[in-house]
Amino acid sequence: MPSWRHHVFVCTNRRPPGHPKGSCADRGCLDVSNALAAAIEVDDALLETVKLQTTNCLGPCRQGPTLVVYPEGTWYAGVTVADVAEIVREHLHGGRPVARLILRDA
Repeated sequence: MPSWRHHVFVCTNRRPPGHPKGSCADRGCLDVSNALAAAIEVDDALLETVKLQTTNCLGPCRQGPTLVVYPEGTWYAGVTVADVAEIVREHLHGGRPVARLILRDA
């Protein structure tokens, strides 16, 4: 079994149109997940050390897209495709969470 350095869960939950909580799918989570997958795929160091998984609802729907990185348990909110390179560089490679994207209590 691989020894993952990081395990990244990306919410890809989709709710019906007009749902009061909305959903990460309505806010671009699939694009974020695809961008993360592409970044990991072309980086030999990450390909062997980062496991990316999509998941259903992680909870903070109104702040989506959300993702969480383990083993640190760092939660990110409002992530866009433009943020992916910074998360990869700073957190997945450098071990430094991206402070401006960390989920804040509602």
